Amino acid sequence: MAAPSEALKEAMAARSLTTYRKKRNFRRTPEPGGRRGGAKKGRGKKPVFVIQKHAARQMHYDFRLQVGRALKSWAVPKGPSLNPHDKRMAAEVEDHPLGYAKFEGVIPKGEYGAGTVMIWDTGTYRNITKKNDKEVPITKALKRGHIAVRLDGKKIKGGYALSRIAKGKKPRWLLVKMRDEKADARRKPSKTEAKSALTGRTMQQIKKEEK
Repeated sequence: MAAPSEALKEAMAARSLTTYRKKRNFRRTPEPGGRRGGAKKGRGKKPVFVIQKHAARQMHYDFRLQVGRALKSWAVPKGPSLNPHDKRMAAEVEDHPLGYAKFEGVIPKGEYGAGTVMIWDTGTYRNITKKNDKEVPITKALKRGHIAVRLDGKKIKGGYALSRIAKGKKPRWLLVKMRDEKADARRKPSKTEAKSALTGRTMQQIKKEEK
């Protein structure tokens, strides 16, 4: 089967961001609009991931993986854990544009997701999903409802698994740290590591400086 053309990739990315764009007024929010012809994964470059701390109506963490030209996204109320015994609920949300991986700021009151957003962690990842000892492409793994990735971030490293436990309009998944050399039940980064991986700012500093 031939690889999708550049034009087809652009069209697929545009369709995946329809819901994202409908929810936002880009004349008011500083969030990226995800224009056509935006950031692309160059040949040989690893896909990116970002974990954003988001003080919306309820504080949570947004876990995002680059898949093609968009960020597949999940809202994780308790944030990531390094303890393989912890099962973190992860609610699947709409795809976000690749530019969102660099977004840190304040979404204005009255806008969707209003509140402060911090880039809590960022880096690259590798798909390690396998079936019968063969790698499963990330897009196919997502459709099947189980993916495994190895993160290489500034705060979080090692293997993580995402497994879908409920389908529907708001699919629910579980995010679990895999048992490897990066697992550490004693370290609790979501509680102790409170500064931006991008700018070194706290949530309070971002809120004050971005007004």
